[in-house]
Amino acid sequence: MSRFLQLHALTFYPPSNLNRDDTGRPKTAVIGGTTRLRVSSQSLKRAWRTSDVFGTALAGHLASRTQRLGELLVARLVENGAEPDKAQAIAREVAKVFGKLKDPKDKHPTRIEQLAFISPAERDAALALAERIAAGDAPDAKPEDLLRRSDTAADLAMFGRMLADNPDYNREAAVQVAHAITTHPVPVEDDFYTAVDDLKRPSEDAGAGFVGEQGFGSGVFYLYACVDRALLLSNLGGDVALRATAVAALVEAAATVSPGGKQASFASRARAHYLLAERGDAQPRTLAGAFTRAVRDDDPLGASVARLQEWRHAMNAAYGDDGDSHKEMAVGAAGTLADVLAFCRA
Repeated sequence: MSRFLQLHALTFYPPSNLNRDDTGRPKTAVIGGTTRLRVSSQSLKRAWRTSDVFGTALAGHLASRTQRLGELLVARLVENGAEPDKAQAIAREVAKVFGKLKDPKDKHPTRIEQLAFISPAERDAALALAERIAAGDAPDAKPEDLLRRSDTAADLAMFGRMLADNPDYNREAAVQVAHAITTHPVPVEDDFYTAVDDLKRPSEDAGAGFVGEQGFGSGVFYLYACVDRALLLSNLGGDVALRATAVAALVEAAATVSPGGKQASFASRARAHYLLAERGDAQPRTLAGAFTRAVRDDDPLGASVARLQEWRHAMNAAYGDDGDSHKEMAVGAAGTLADVLAFCRA
């Protein structure tokens, strides 16, 4: 079995603000002495995990990242006839297995302090245990009653989790995702905009009802991701078919799903112009080095594809990785997304 699947994508985004920093401006990184736009891996994974691609392909196999398991438990117990105070006490007893809880005097006393990544199997086990405790059939909640080291939660298997209080049930992420960066320098520009009060009378002043400013930029982004197929299979409890479905959903989402930042303002939805998938046992490596020297060309898409391919061939020649199989797709050239997905599922 080829252990690793590596994915490289080049995607052009028009003026946009896909992923903001703490001031509301597009995130950036300095590479090769020039400022590039950047989209964080967290933003990318969130967009993919909550996409229709994942929702359709992996229905029934998606976990929930939430603080609110306790509230779900309270609602179920009250629905089954438990008194609210008793339901809350039981919910706290069960939910604490997934992380430290809010103070009992907090307005949300059953919430977990941190977001917990909870699989469908674990959620169902928590509901069942809460009902057993309410019925007097179980004394308390233990980690081994609720937590799983593997199951069929595909996104949890891919992106992993950390449980500080129960590290034996952590999941190592089988998918590594890099921050996407532009292949060329991009200045962050400023958009000054105004809004008019529709009910303002002509006799009043001509000023706007609101004025604002937001940053934006445009460019060709390089994205790299790596899948440890052996670890993914282990995290999924050995389900080979589900692994294939999960990998295909990941690749399709990476090629077709845009981060949601400021989409209403910029409508900057895009699909990958170029997609390269590699499969093999060699130590994985990003091809981001192709862009340490910024691309400067009036066709940044075409120049970026050429630069990426040249860098890959040079790396393979130096390290002898030519035996690895690969499949690529380029808009207006050879290959299709269906071809790449079939290769990745194999």
